[in-house]
Amino acid sequence: MATVIDTRNGRALRHPEKQARPDTPILRKPDWLRVKAPGSAGYNETRRIVKEHGLTTVCEEAACPNIGECWTQSHATMMIMGEVCTRACAFCNVSTGLPSPLEATEPERVADAVRQMRLKHVVITSVDRDDLADGGADHFAQVVRAIRAANPGTTIEILTPDFLRKGDAANQVIDAKPDVFNHNLETVPRLYLSIRPGARYYHSLRLLERVKERDPSMFTKSGLMVGLGESKEEVMQVMDDMRSAGIDFLTIGQYLQPTRKHAAVDRFVDPEEFAAYEAIARAKGFLMVSASPLTRSSHHAGEDFARLKAAREALSAGR
Repeated sequence: MATVIDTRNGRALRHPEKQARPDTPILRKPDWLRVKAPGSAGYNETRRIVKEHGLTTVCEEAACPNIGECWTQSHATMMIMGEVCTRACAFCNVSTGLPSPLEATEPERVADAVRQMRLKHVVITSVDRDDLADGGADHFAQVVRAIRAANPGTTIEILTPDFLRKGDAANQVIDAKPDVFNHNLETVPRLYLSIRPGARYYHSLRLLERVKERDPSMFTKSGLMVGLGESKEEVMQVMDDMRSAGIDFLTIGQYLQPTRKHAAVDRFVDPEEFAAYEAIARAKGFLMVSASPLTRSSHHAGEDFARLKAAREALSAGR
């Protein structure tokens, strides 16, 4: 893909593939979606460590609304394999284009940052790397192993691409033995063509099912965005599909539109409806559910992992 330059400021456009799209309206956020601007001492220290190690975080690249809270508590979600994605999902703020080659030193740099932040639980995600023969699976596995070697007491959660058309490449990541394997379905099947055109719903579902087949002890996790035009019945059907695939942990959060060139917010789902989704999901058998307007895959991930383990132990004990 050619680099497109914004001649107004001399910088490459973040989303060149979206520039021909008509602008979509941006709805005013309700009060329950407003957060404080970041700037605490803890936030600044986390930012220093991230920059000092030359790392990328999804917190920044995806414009996460929880960055101030998480970075203040020294929780940052590392995004490996660069900051440019080969996909062009209609909801995502990560840059689209041709990524740079992988950096051989990245696994050790990530592991050292985890050590400096003294993280008890770390979340590692990545851009999609369709340009690589294995979709970046080996690199992902190297990062997991490097963190484990340098931080043996840290639990590791990964949020992976779908490894579409990469054969059994995902097995390398599973075999690296992260504690939690997360891959987000993002939305209901009907909306995939417009919201997640480079992905396939049933492939993503099957990826999570394969994790359980290869390592039944590994926790699996997936997430949905709401407010894109899905119906309540469609969300509940996705819940059923996830449970059929053995998924342990479900997250549901409000979609927030990054720019006028991205998919529009259909509506803002109120907190009471999120509470209803959580109750339904728990009744369907998920071990752990996090559903709120500001829920994101890695938000409160450490605390939620502790609850997830406790829920499995309670289930095994028959309580």
